[in-house]
Amino acid sequence: MLTISRELVDKIIAHARADHPDEACGVIAGPLGSDSPERFIPMENAERSPTFYRFDSLEQLRVWREMDDRDEEPVIIYHSHTATEAYPSRTDIAYAAEPGAHYVLVSTREKLGEEVELRSYRILDGVVSEEKVTITSG
Repeated sequence: MLTISRELVDKIIAHARADHPDEACGVIAGPLGSDSPERFIPMENAERSPTFYRFDSLEQLRVWREMDDRDEEPVIIYHSHTATEAYPSRTDIAYAAEPGAHYVLVSTREKLGEEVELRSYRILDGVVSEEKVTITSG
């Protein structure tokens, strides 16, 4: 189960909407071993694509080193889907390299009268497991 604050959910959604029609991506870091998402880190989609995302390798190196220096880890790795549901694609599954992370997807496709779809998954050895998301007010 993923527990995340409304403030962080709102930041993910705002980033996804701002980068639309391209996919948005980023990380939410938290203290090592805590499973507690705390620090929002929006990143650039190096592909600038509506159907694929990739962290810029230099930016990713910088962010991961910064997390190491702060005794943090990537608790959440998020990205958006612009025209499909918030479910990992085959490519998303193949590139999932953080076994302890929650993979959060948000869909920015237009669905009249509905809230933005946000879902979370664990991806381990190519196996996708959806998990419950609890949004807190804090």
